[in-house]
Amino acid sequence: MKLKRVISLIAGVVLCVGMLAGCGGASNSGASGDSSASSGGSEKRIIGFAQVGAESGWRTAESESIKSIPTLNSNYEVKFSDGQQKQENQIKAIRSFIAQKVDLIALDPVVETGWDTVLQEAKDANIPVVIVDRNVQVSDDSLYRCFLGSDMEEEGKKAAQIVIDQFGADAQLNIAELQGTVGSTAMVGRQKGFNAVIEEKAPNYKIIKSQTGDFTRAKGKEVMEAFLKSDGDNIDVLWSHNDDMAIGAIQAIEEYGLEPGKDIYIISCDGIKDMFELMAEGKSNAIIECNPLLGPQLLEVSEKILNGEEPDRVIKSNEGTFLQADAEKELPNRKY
Repeated sequence: MKLKRVISLIAGVVLCVGMLAGCGGASNSGASGDSSASSGGSEKRIIGFAQVGAESGWRTAESESIKSIPTLNSNYEVKFSDGQQKQENQIKAIRSFIAQKVDLIALDPVVETGWDTVLQEAKDANIPVVIVDRNVQVSDDSLYRCFLGSDMEEEGKKAAQIVIDQFGADAQLNIAELQGTVGSTAMVGRQKGFNAVIEEKAPNYKIIKSQTGDFTRAKGKEVMEAFLKSDGDNIDVLWSHNDDMAIGAIQAIEEYGLEPGKDIYIISCDGIKDMFELMAEGKSNAIIECNPLLGPQLLEVSEKILNGEEPDRVIKSNEGTFLQADAEKELPNRKY
């Protein structure tokens, strides 16, 4: 009886294997092309995005725009890393993306230098890199495919020209400067562009105070408080490398007993909604726009690269300039 049961069991197993082989064979011979196409079609392309941090409303808007790429094209997935303002965190994130074999890496670098080694690692892994918003300085330009973002130096030039248009090139003017994160593209470019125009066109303008506010409201307020304590009656213009620092500075100016936008002319970069609201209230005077909504453009350039096409080396975002008279009209258009 035991032998009969064993034989019966073996026969059953053989029969099942035969049936499974038959099903598999039928599937492979009849729909192998469809199965492959389905698998290829559902495979997502993965973008690893190494972000600077979340130090401002502008930065949050940029992050959300890039995170929204899968809603624009469901064939894409975004892996996001917040660098928390530290280069070492971003380098770790890039190495993690390489280990995960993402299809493309987008880097918004906290500073310009120090990227050669990790970008070479990405290149060796055949993972293309797109630099977003802030640029890098590397010994080999082939370490990244293109730059997508703003011309920071041009933004500084625009800011200086607005001040000159307001006060005239021959005026005696004292300017306080709130710098962005030291060594960042935004800080370096905006400062360079502003200073170049002032030196060329308005030699009587003097930057009497200049210190980093790290692009944050809290630090902007803290630094402006120090400026006012030492030279409060001498500052004619506040030139801030971003809106968030300027917002903090406006709070400090009001607490000091002066009227921002009147006693001190205020000009800043970015174009966030909070700043437009303050400008509509008369507490600021001019904004140089720096567009953070880079998701659609990053998707477009990623598709080009991953489809074997060569993108333009520099891809600029569309931006404008706004004066106090424009604020109320423009405010409803702000998406960040």
